[in-house]
Amino acid sequence: MSQFLDYQQAGHVVTLTMNEPERRNPLTGNTAVTEFLAAFERIHNDHDVRAVILTGAGTAFSSGGDVRNMQRQANGEVSGMQIRHDYRTGIQRLPLALFNLEVPVIAAVNGAAIGAGLDLACMCDVRIASEKAKFAESFVKLGIIPGDGGAWLLPRLVGLSRASEMMFTGDTIDARQAEQWGLVSKVVAPEQLMEAANQLAARMAANPGHAVRLAKRLLREAMHTRLDTLLEMSAAFQALSHQTDDHREAVSAFLEKRPPNFKG
Repeated sequence: MSQFLDYQQAGHVVTLTMNEPERRNPLTGNTAVTEFLAAFERIHNDHDVRAVILTGAGTAFSSGGDVRNMQRQANGEVSGMQIRHDYRTGIQRLPLALFNLEVPVIAAVNGAAIGAGLDLACMCDVRIASEKAKFAESFVKLGIIPGDGGAWLLPRLVGLSRASEMMFTGDTIDARQAEQWGLVSKVVAPEQLMEAANQLAARMAANPGHAVRLAKRLLREAMHTRLDTLLEMSAAFQALSHQTDDHREAVSAFLEKRPPNFKG
């Protein structure tokens, strides 16, 4: 099977491109999950990486699950226990891996983000959309539910009422409505999408890598922990940060009124 995920690095920024455009970049029925996990591990261990852009080749960001691949489950060819196992060892590993990845990830949504494709975008830290993008939490249209964490992710971005509307109707919204609802932070012309994503990634990557990684970890932990626990974690992270060369360089550069030179 051909490679699903294209991995490119320029300086401190990695661009991951889902590259199965003829099938609209599905996340099942191929090697997508395995390749994503390998890419995240590579990024996690490469401290030169300070930002990631995720996008799709062709006209779609991702169509989500491969409907043809669902026929085996629908026809009773696979047991319920096997389906449960397949979810837990397959696509459900994506939200956990992205949640724990300390490098910020920007979803550059070039086209349709449908079902698990929408949920994949929601797993990222920031979403920028092309004017041609569209979004749907469409599982209900197929008589199934979000099996990859969408019921946890989507309400945290658009609120419970709007997430309920999207999930219970399966309706599609366009890029402008997604922006109004807070699902995406910016909408640009299609030809400007990757430029906008790269500009944002460069602004992130211009900062000390350790500070960005630790800040993301705090944001993630804040989603499900108590304030006093987060404050303890913040104190520990701050103690580590104060002892880094990049922090010392930032303070010196500020006092000397010159641009900093961060080395990681």
